[in-house]
Amino acid sequence: MSAIGSSRTSAEIASQPAVWRQAAASLPRQAPALPRRGERVAVVGCGTSWFMAQSYAVLRETGGHGETDAFAASEFPVGRRYDRVLAITRSGTTTEVLDLLHRLKGTVATGAVTADPDTPVMQAADAVAVLDFADEESVVQTRFATANLALLRAHLESVNALPAGVLPLDDAVRDAERAVNEPLDADVPGAEQFTFLGTGWTCGLALEAALKMREAAGAWTEAYPAMEYRHGPISITGPGRVTWAFGRLPEGLAGDVDRVGGTLVADSTGVAGSLDPLADLIRAQRLAVVCAEARGHDPDRPRNLTRSVVLEDGRG
Repeated sequence: MSAIGSSRTSAEIASQPAVWRQAAASLPRQAPALPRRGERVAVVGCGTSWFMAQSYAVLRETGGHGETDAFAASEFPVGRRYDRVLAITRSGTTTEVLDLLHRLKGTVATGAVTADPDTPVMQAADAVAVLDFADEESVVQTRFATANLALLRAHLESVNALPAGVLPLDDAVRDAERAVNEPLDADVPGAEQFTFLGTGWTCGLALEAALKMREAAGAWTEAYPAMEYRHGPISITGPGRVTWAFGRLPEGLAGDVDRVGGTLVADSTGVAGSLDPLADLIRAQRLAVVCAEARGHDPDRPRNLTRSVVLEDGRG
């Protein structure tokens, strides 16, 4: 199955290796908005940005940079003490994020990462990292989300706080170039159901992959921590259904998928988890576009979605 589709979303997906390099190169000017070593940090966002926050929180804390929590912006525990709150918002206009930043103003240091410097988040946060080169025309987020995580990963790497076993970003970029170009298994897009699994920092990637499939293709998708798979989710697996793991599978899990007749997704090496997990997310994004087009959906114009959720009077 061909690597690059004809939609705008496909073009943005294909641009990610170059955009990740640009994100890393921009680190010196973005650093004032990012957490300092030892700070107790909360990272917030909505939808895709929340899932990227979850992945970053695990990377930062596991790497010894500081205690880190992640919350949906609407569920932030106001009153809990943090040294810094970092908000992720592609549009810079999301109501829940702006409401929270305004509520926290003057009580805690705040930062934000956005794609648009001409939006209210520039005034709502104390410092803002702007990834305007990663902005998107598509409603469905792809490259801004991964560029954001690439930036945060590069920041950890620059201060020797990248967790053991996580590749340097240059290696992840090379894997991303492979993920953009290698063919997808022709049988996978026709699956009836998809379950995405992650471990540690890749749990957020699994949630994001499932969201992409729902947003773009209206597909039946679920996502779980990999070790939770045996505690119920395996019951949904069977012939014509796919299990996709980000990172290495826990011991014995591949055999469990095979035993119940499911299809385990592997890359071109035939080994699940041989790609950097963030690069593997590119393959899941591509799958979402392929499935959308096969079902007669326009991946550039997903049903029931807008590029930013802006609520009237903050309530809807």
